[in-house]
Amino acid sequence: MLGYASLWKPVLEILILWFVIYRIMLFFEGTRAVHVLRGIVVILVAFFLFQKMGLSVLDWLFSKLFAISVIAVLIIFHPEIRRGLARLGRRNLFTAGLREEKLDHMLNEIAKVADSLSKDKFGALIAIEKNDPLTTYAESGVPVDARVSAELIEAIFTPNNPLHDGGLVIRNARIVAAGCLFPLTQNQDLSRIFGTRHRAALGLSEESDAIIIIISEERRDLSLVYREKLYKDLSQEELLFKIKEIIKLSKENA
Repeated sequence: MLGYASLWKPVLEILILWFVIYRIMLFFEGTRAVHVLRGIVVILVAFFLFQKMGLSVLDWLFSKLFAISVIAVLIIFHPEIRRGLARLGRRNLFTAGLREEKLDHMLNEIAKVADSLSKDKFGALIAIEKNDPLTTYAESGVPVDARVSAELIEAIFTPNNPLHDGGLVIRNARIVAAGCLFPLTQNQDLSRIFGTRHRAALGLSEESDAIIIIISEERRDLSLVYREKLYKDLSQEELLFKIKEIIKLSKENA
């Protein structure tokens, strides 16, 4: 009986440790910190093995290395950690906030107007809020508070409209504000063919988990940005499919 007790405790410790590691990886998924965290996990596993094997020198060395790595992550990736902590406990828009038919109607209207704007050579920038609130960016624009409709979005982004140069923020299937200012990415690797709208979309994706749609007036193409990833040259059907795919993954990971 004593041997059985000594066996299940280490097993329980390992299961708890891996569960914690898994949740931490999900916590930082889609950020720059996730790559460093993978390295820290390797160090942690090695530290655990060396400790169990009684290799005192390696145990001491890896314990110091692990401590330094944790401090480095806290310093270098504090924006990601801050945003991650802010997301804890928030309700997921796509799992509890909207009924399926309301969500489908919103996405179909967005896909329809995106295709129409690109054909008319009208540029647009649309951000769909997920878990991270876009309140700060919405407050930089003009309040709208209207149901999402293709006609209204097209009117907003029609040239000579005072709001057409800024971004549009959507929350809970309603247009919160238009003419909003989004932060520009500082990524120097972005091709020069991309203009201010693409840089603003990438900048917003670095600060939030919003789904951002870009319609280019120069190239007449549709693009989507999510978690710092740019999906370009999409058709109307591909754009709709990609948004639904992101929402589906959000539900599965919730």
